[in-house]
Amino acid sequence: MAFVFVAHTIFDYIKGGVNNITQKEKVLNFLEEAALVPLLFDELVTVLGVPENETDELADILEELMREGLVIKTKKKRFGAAIKLGYVKGKFIGTERGFGFVERAGEEDLFIPPDSTKGAMHGDLVLAKITSQATENKRQEGTVEVVLERAKTVLVGTFEKYKASGFVVLDDKRIGVDLFIPENETLGAKHGDKVVAEIVRIGTGRNPEGKITEVLGNRLDVGVDVLAIIRQHGIGENFPAKVLKEAKEVSSVSVSDEAENRADFKDRLIFTIDGEDAKDLDDAIEIEKLSNGNYRLGVHIADVGHYVPRGSMLDKEAFNRGTSVYLVDRVIPMLPVELSNGICSLSEGKERLALSVIMEIDHSGKVLTHEILKSVICSKARMTYNNVTAILNGDKELSAKYSFLLDSIFMMRELKDILRKKRMARGSIDFDFPEAKIKLDENGKPIAIEKYEHSESNHIIEEFMLVCNETVAEDMFFREMPFVYRVHEVPTEEKIKDFAEFAAAFGYSIKRTQGKIHPKEFQKLLGEIKGTREERIISTVMLRSLMKAQYSAENMGHFGLAAKYYCHFTSPIRRYPDLVIHRIIADVISSKEANSEELMRFVISAAAQSSERELSAMEAERDTDDLKKAEYMSERLGEVFDGVVSSVTSFGMFVELDNTIEGLVRMTDLDDDYYIFDEKKRILIGEHTHRIYQIGDLVSVQVARADKESRRIDFVLYDENNEGGILYKKYLLSKKSTNKKTKPARKKAPEKRYLKKKKRKRK
Repeated sequence: MAFVFVAHTIFDYIKGGVNNITQKEKVLNFLEEAALVPLLFDELVTVLGVPENETDELADILEELMREGLVIKTKKKRFGAAIKLGYVKGKFIGTERGFGFVERAGEEDLFIPPDSTKGAMHGDLVLAKITSQATENKRQEGTVEVVLERAKTVLVGTFEKYKASGFVVLDDKRIGVDLFIPENETLGAKHGDKVVAEIVRIGTGRNPEGKITEVLGNRLDVGVDVLAIIRQHGIGENFPAKVLKEAKEVSSVSVSDEAENRADFKDRLIFTIDGEDAKDLDDAIEIEKLSNGNYRLGVHIADVGHYVPRGSMLDKEAFNRGTSVYLVDRVIPMLPVELSNGICSLSEGKERLALSVIMEIDHSGKVLTHEILKSVICSKARMTYNNVTAILNGDKELSAKYSFLLDSIFMMRELKDILRKKRMARGSIDFDFPEAKIKLDENGKPIAIEKYEHSESNHIIEEFMLVCNETVAEDMFFREMPFVYRVHEVPTEEKIKDFAEFAAAFGYSIKRTQGKIHPKEFQKLLGEIKGTREERIISTVMLRSLMKAQYSAENMGHFGLAAKYYCHFTSPIRRYPDLVIHRIIADVISSKEANSEELMRFVISAAAQSSERELSAMEAERDTDDLKKAEYMSERLGEVFDGVVSSVTSFGMFVELDNTIEGLVRMTDLDDDYYIFDEKKRILIGEHTHRIYQIGDLVSVQVARADKESRRIDFVLYDENNEGGILYKKYLLSKKSTNKKTKPARKKAPEKRYLKKKKRKRK
């Protein structure tokens, strides 16, 4: 009876008017929705009504679905939907300790024990089998069944020679293994060289086998450290010759040749506001008061799409890069400098092509009317954030120098305040996490690290770009054009519940309606915790409870901004999604018809690629910052600093200095008591002294260790009552003892409870 039921179900399903889906989707939908049990191939042929001459096509479809991890072939050669057989697909997150997690959208990560990773490496797309369900004290566990897609086949590390062959000790410790390099695949690398290596085979042994494809230089050589990070994240430094040739050709075309087909804004009081060192100036602004008292705001963005048509060599390269990457010692642009710093940069006194958004905004911050048009502009001044802020603060010399801009600058501050007030009133969330400004000498050595302060002029540009991006997104949404939106989905009910419980432990509550939450509740909580000792930890956990912003062809709104429509339109020189939508908008303005289906496929692909490359760029930027911070502190061993406890974990507490540098005080270096970690309150409690360490505590720390290779910094607490830094001396002694070949056996500490280091007699 079951088989008959299945047959009727699939017959009805296929013949019953399910349109616009492929045969592959039909097979998968049947296995997921209608098939009660896994079926043999011949049974599938029968119930799907596959003609004899098309069975090979069905076999190919099943093979493809298995490669994608959507269908499983059992030991008895039956085919079933992975989701119905207890399998999950996700990204494998590795750890240094060998175990890992499978990251699943909207669900808790699946824990994978060290002996169940099946060769999966950090970042791989895997199919895992759930082996045990979660309990009150234990999370859901599983085992990796198959690696569906390798995240990386090219890896970076330090070559360690071993006889004629050697190993590459990988920089990414989350991968958890070293790469064996046979004698004939070393490419002449010397011991201690930073190298790029390619995986040749995973094998069944402990170490995968590979070959060296590039020697970057000795790990201690100037610049090799940052170059290794660039290679590790797959960021291309140099442009192919064909791309450079095309860039030179398009940048040599005269602006005046295109001017007659555009709005002429060359005489308007338009100017740029950017950082001191910026060269890729892609946005300019103007403002005036209308006779009715409203503001007329013009946001003019470089028309990069005019110079980078779809399908060109420049476009393909920009697609692959996805974004410009801003590292501590260099910028790796998305487009060649002929465009990014040349013809597309809105330089002072230069005629440039632009896409302009002209908005009339009333005193409540509402955009009453808007117009998007192609234009030609000529920036009247190249202003910096520092100079504009100084003028707003009353600097007489700069006010005299830029007297022709004073009315505009002060009017911009008025409008900024109005727009921000409106945005906050609807519930937009503003996090206030400190950023670092790292200064290097000519050899790339960090000589100063300071907290970067966002000034009032930064906020002016931020508010103007936000309102422009929202206006463009809403306009295109109602035109029903394929488009790339910047989306930030509503957090899941589970994440909201977990965060609400966490906040409640500190005495704060957030209002939820049927498991859902409005961003205004988060904003309200941020206001309540402002200036408190728990501000940092609650803000951090709040941020982690939110979904990740990404690019999408579907408009899903932006939760963090409390915006119904949002996109990235204002930086086409350095972000590919902006470039894509510039071309779409240009076609709309020119009434150029497009193949909607083809454009939608491209938009979906561009959104996915841009989201992925954005993540790689962010990781590379973070890694270079961490590297230079560790290098900076490595020359300050033993020095004492004041800091604040920024996070408490089961293995210690992180302390952040005023200059944003963060280091770990390890649990094993707190030797005055047994400390217990209270996970709900995120505090450490001394079992005997009842001393508490918690977020926001002011402490003095001494720099104990700073390792540039691992990008880690260790602190020990400094007791000013003990001359010479007793805790630091104890730390050094304990480290010396552990460096000896014979190490004493250590008892395994009970969970969430740790025995502090004591002197042990050697046997």
